[in-house]
This record gives sequence, C-alpha cells and structure tokens, in this order.
Amino acid sequence: MKSSTSQMYTIPARYRKMENMHIIFWLIKDISWCMIWKPLGIAMIFPTLIIAIIIAWRTRELAAELAHNMAIIFWITANAYWMISEFLGFDQTPLFFGVEGKYLATVPFAIGIIFLAYYYFFQKPKEANEVAVTM
Repeated sequence: MKSSTSQMYTIPARYRKMENMHIIFWLIKDISWCMIWKPLGIAMIFPTLIIAIIIAWRTRELAAELAHNMAIIFWITANAYWMISEFLGFDQTPLFFGVEGKYLATVPFAIGIIFLAYYYFFQKPKEANEVAVTM
C-alpha cells in the first residue's frame, strides 16, 4: 500500500516520444561504431547529444532526474570521443604523459559519476531529511 506522501513522476507524451527517438539515435550511433560506418556514426553524435541536453534541461527541477540525465550527457560525450578516437586512429596513440587517446574518455565518464555521487551522497539524503521533517 502506498503512503499518502508518495510522489508520482509522470512523463508527458511529447517528452516520451523525444526520449524514444533519443534511444534510436544512440543505437544507430553505436551500431555505426561497431560496423565502422564513420560518417553515420559521427553524424549521430549530434542528435543523440542534443536530445540528451534537452531532456536534462526539461527535467532540471527534479534533482534525481537532472543528476541522471547529466550523467547520460557525459556518458554520451565520453562514448562519442572514444568512437572518434578509434575512427581517426589515435585511440592507441600516446597523447599526454603517455596516456593513449581513448583513455581520455575516462574524464567525461568520471564527471558523470561525480554528478551521480553528489546526488546519492548529498542531495538524496537531504531530500529524505526534508520529507521526514515535514511529516
């Protein structure tokens, strides 16, 4: 049985359609990477990333959604960089301090983790505390 304080998060139909389209673009990008279809893979970065940014903007008032959507933006960024490094042949080339090109993708991956860590370690406990105080 749900308590009377349960919150419901619903997604408007027009947002859901955009999210579904986002998944299609993301899959096309990753299939292109797998099949080494360079022009299509690189072209799919833009709609995939732009829609992720729009989704994050639309959910910015919900801390949990924003944190997860920001992590997705940085995941796509890291993934796209890694794909480009392979397509352009610098994935195994030492760039800075002997670090190979593809490993620089760990920077945006880590930023995404930082967004989630902040949410789960600081924001979510604060939200739970605020709900407990208002009850």
